[in-house]
Amino acid sequence: MMRVWSRRELLVTGGGVLLLASCGAKAASTIGGAAVGPTDSGVERRDVSRRKAGAATVRATVAAAPVTVSIGGREVSTWAFGDRPGAGGIRAKVGDLVEATFVNGLPAANTLHWHGIALRNDMDGVHDLTQAAVGAGERFTYRFTVPDAGTHWFHPHMGLELDKGLYAPLIVEDPNDPVDFDVDVTLMLDDWLDGYGRTQEEVLAGLRASGGHSAEMGSGGSSMGGMGGMGGMSGSSSSGGMGSMMGGLTGDVSYPLHVINGRAPSERETVRAAAGQRVRLRLINAGSDTAYRVAIGGHRLTVTHADGFPVTPVEVDNVVLGMGERYDVIVTAQSGAFPIVAVPEGKTDPAGEAVLVTSDSASVVPVGARPAELSGRTLAYRDLVATEAVRLEPKAPDRTERINLTATASGYVHGINAKSFPDSAPIRVREGERLRLRVVNDTMMFHPIHLHGHTFQMVGEGSARKDTVNVLPMSAVEFDIAADNPGQWMLHCHNTYHLETGMATVLSYRA
Repeated sequence: MMRVWSRRELLVTGGGVLLLASCGAKAASTIGGAAVGPTDSGVERRDVSRRKAGAATVRATVAAAPVTVSIGGREVSTWAFGDRPGAGGIRAKVGDLVEATFVNGLPAANTLHWHGIALRNDMDGVHDLTQAAVGAGERFTYRFTVPDAGTHWFHPHMGLELDKGLYAPLIVEDPNDPVDFDVDVTLMLDDWLDGYGRTQEEVLAGLRASGGHSAEMGSGGSSMGGMGGMGGMSGSSSSGGMGSMMGGLTGDVSYPLHVINGRAPSERETVRAAAGQRVRLRLINAGSDTAYRVAIGGHRLTVTHADGFPVTPVEVDNVVLGMGERYDVIVTAQSGAFPIVAVPEGKTDPAGEAVLVTSDSASVVPVGARPAELSGRTLAYRDLVATEAVRLEPKAPDRTERINLTATASGYVHGINAKSFPDSAPIRVREGERLRLRVVNDTMMFHPIHLHGHTFQMVGEGSARKDTVNVLPMSAVEFDIAADNPGQWMLHCHNTYHLETGMATVLSYRA
């Protein structure tokens, strides 16, 4: 049967990939030249420079398949990489070669994207941009060097699949990690639909029929630059019904359940430690439409890493993670049992919950606890200062590009510069450039913007190295990109429903 391609997909022809960067509107920049594709010799040349003699090879099989799992006392059908959401993760050391064979046991084609890894372009896992989709019943082996330590993760990059259970951590350890800890735990936060009502497709159809939040938005293509930076990330606001640091609208979808490591509050994940031990919590927001405010009762959080890269440690009461963001935090375990709470920021949905329990305690934490730390000091981007070892080499940008995040007044259509992907114009660069990108949000909802294949450095709001940043309503952020990884790279909103309806473009290297 002939496959019918959606407008977001492009044809694979002659065994090669027809690059998105060659399609759509005229590029904003004047840079010409042919697109550097995933099979270009420059991709291999750059990858050779990452390899280290004697590096280990980490082999893994990532099998995606339908599963039935108990969540919240209910048997639900979903898709996952293991026996439950968040299972099937991979651990490696910096410099290792990862060989991960993706076995597609799903009824539809798919790919794997390695979120946060500056890997070679042909392994990035974006269908019909860097590779052909892996068909149902087929397999594909991803091979790439992991150049940087940190908390990362992997997930599909097709359609609405991320709003199922298809996600798992990729933890890259640093043998010379300067952070001292006794217990290492990863907590993946997620908003949950499967088995609890509407399907993802029904949610999207409802948003399109009603216009979603678009009635609250500015007109697509209008410019609202100069409305301020990330001042909303001030750390002074509180959670839930007491206001949101995200400002404006904080989500399009109300979820019946929020889970941590695929577990509902009634079956909470338990973090165990001895009193006095230093617990490293790797927090990953794998949600599709929800930012989370995370706090631990009776404890302050020392933030040590943002999106995998180290920062000067900063102590706060809670952190807010947009979709795709990660923070590593250290807590010194007090004696007893304490709630770990992930409150959906600005929503009235029930929170995700876990517990921290020390070995000398028989205490029990009641479900529904809301620690006072939720309304304490919140981490702000301006608090995040990249350590000297990971800062970009000081250099003035060669040029500045601007893009505007837009949405239509009806129909639930998102875009960049009023064009929906794949019609959005690519951002063209040449290898070796330092590009400053100004991202202006013309809408009344925050957008977590994620760049593939790179870690940029924030400008003006701290100096963290990040790959995902929340752009608040009617505000702007700026960051510097060292164009050192040739290929074609997606830049998009990490709200699953905004991506599916067009808020994406391509960072397109040109020869």
